[in-house]
Amino acid sequence: MTSASLPAQTTRKSRPAWMTPSTLAVVIPSVLVLAALVICALFAQWLAPYDPLDQDLIASLQGPSPAHWLGTDDLGRDVLSRLIYGSRIAVIAAVEATSLAVLIGVPIGLFIGYRGGWWDRLTMRLVEAIVSIPGIMVAIVIIAILGTGLHRAMFALGILYSTAFLRLARSVVLTEREEVYAKSARVIGASPTRILVRHIFLNIAPPLIVQVTLTVGAVLLAEAGLSFIGIGVQPPQASWGTMLNTAASYMELNPFLAVPPGLAIVATVLAVNLLGDVLRDSIGRGIRVPAAPSTAPARVRTAPSRPLAPRADDMLRVEGLEVMVSPKGGTEVPVVTDMSFRIARGETLGLVGESGSGKTVTGLALMGLIGAGGRITGGRVTLDGTDLLGLSKAGLEKVRGNDVAMVFQDPTTSLNPAYTVGNQISEVLRVKQGLSRRAAWDRTVELIDRVGIPRAAERARAYPHELSGGMAQRIAIARALSCGPKLLIADEPTTALDVTVQQEILDLFRDLQDEFGMAMLFVTHDLAVAADVCDRIAVMYCGEIVETAPVDDLFANPRHPYTSGLLSAMPHGASGTPPLPVIPGSVPTPGHWPEGCRFAARCPHVTEACAAPVPLTGDARLIRCVRADELVLEAAQ
Repeated sequence: MTSASLPAQTTRKSRPAWMTPSTLAVVIPSVLVLAALVICALFAQWLAPYDPLDQDLIASLQGPSPAHWLGTDDLGRDVLSRLIYGSRIAVIAAVEATSLAVLIGVPIGLFIGYRGGWWDRLTMRLVEAIVSIPGIMVAIVIIAILGTGLHRAMFALGILYSTAFLRLARSVVLTEREEVYAKSARVIGASPTRILVRHIFLNIAPPLIVQVTLTVGAVLLAEAGLSFIGIGVQPPQASWGTMLNTAASYMELNPFLAVPPGLAIVATVLAVNLLGDVLRDSIGRGIRVPAAPSTAPARVRTAPSRPLAPRADDMLRVEGLEVMVSPKGGTEVPVVTDMSFRIARGETLGLVGESGSGKTVTGLALMGLIGAGGRITGGRVTLDGTDLLGLSKAGLEKVRGNDVAMVFQDPTTSLNPAYTVGNQISEVLRVKQGLSRRAAWDRTVELIDRVGIPRAAERARAYPHELSGGMAQRIAIARALSCGPKLLIADEPTTALDVTVQQEILDLFRDLQDEFGMAMLFVTHDLAVAADVCDRIAVMYCGEIVETAPVDDLFANPRHPYTSGLLSAMPHGASGTPPLPVIPGSVPTPGHWPEGCRFAARCPHVTEACAAPVPLTGDARLIRCVRADELVLEAAQ
């Protein structure tokens, strides 16, 4: 029995964070206070002992008594009854203002966060202008234009607090859109609207829920304040704010009059905020703040390589590809330059190199998924005669999933945790192939069975966290192959797996490639894995190809010193006598590459000729080294 056939390991469920004794001591009273508020609001006419508007001037300004438990106000109205009816105003205010804030702020935040560009800049400048003014002043201005009254006041507060939801939604989307599961949705050709609504929104819901609780508390305070100064709820309507306004005029005669509405406001706002804190600590994902990028010099010079000679069996041709990245607050720097290679039909090309060489960026560039701050500044990418870089956004979305697909490194991040794995595969088939829900599901089960997962129909209804790493990666492969792509990009698909499962996945890749006849770009840092699954290998260093050759030739006769260094450092090829050979130095960061050969600082064979930019030369075998013809380098052992 293979590891793929084993059921996912079960673990003992831990107690949720909010169920600790200290947290429960906060949650239970808060829930009870809010429950009492809602009950009073819904059943005020039955719970109130008197009509809140009934006046009895003879009994005015009385303290608590058996007839009036909380006393009476200046007009002899029962304070308890007005307090109960005031809870209805509080609930209406919280629902109206918060709902309006969500309906205005969240969609706009989602849109500008995902779209970016001038939409984002213009909207955020407007929001910054609004939040720079004290909120109560903004509300007063809006009310002055619209008029007084509860609903007008809540409209003003809804507009005011929508900025908080807008900024939150935008901030979270800026993070979530770069997550692998969002890029996976783009790979299958999902539209931006579908990605926002179906994928991103569900995963930003927790912080939005927390923000709702915080806004409710702020709205309650704001409503009481506006009613207190006379531009919110208007007398004689019962409101906690108007009750405080009345109490303020009779503090010397009956100071207790301010206690009931004051305690009601404090208790309600405190309960809401405490509950919001618990939710934030329990389910809030937070927003990651990216590290400030270091400044970098301008782009370096490169020696343009000779164009690749066209071949009839070429499925993918990449010529002179250049990718630049502009970190926020930093100078635009190159991460991929003069990238040229081809992949024939049914061929697997391995893209290898140290971390930071630009392998993943190359794969994402082919899919048009570089992300914020990155752009393709040169080159040509042709898939089966179609110029991918010349396609419109709609054209590229059509190609993704159908003609080219991608398998990411970590299946636990490339699969959306909010949906079953079967749902995520069938979505591709419905969106890209136009299949019915039933037909898509049947095909989904077939694909899951094809990638070697037993009980396919049962596993299709599982969520990603219920599967082992090997199973999850097989699901990711099934999704990528669902539409029969011409090209499959596999970005280190075995790195997160143990050795046994890794070999099973490699065997699966070989079987599926033979079955589908697709070309494959296999990105990896492991030369042994590349040798196992690839026909040819392209060695990458500092954003450029330094050598390309068939697997056997590369291992037997490396022509570039960097390739030889990688082969000698393989644990599989080491002599067994420690220490393991290593390449001295480290990979220069993008933007700090030398003008000439980028490997020169680490190369034992460097000469003065290496100071000038070196082109990629050759035909069947491509090499970027001025001494390639004279060097005799160490092969793999």
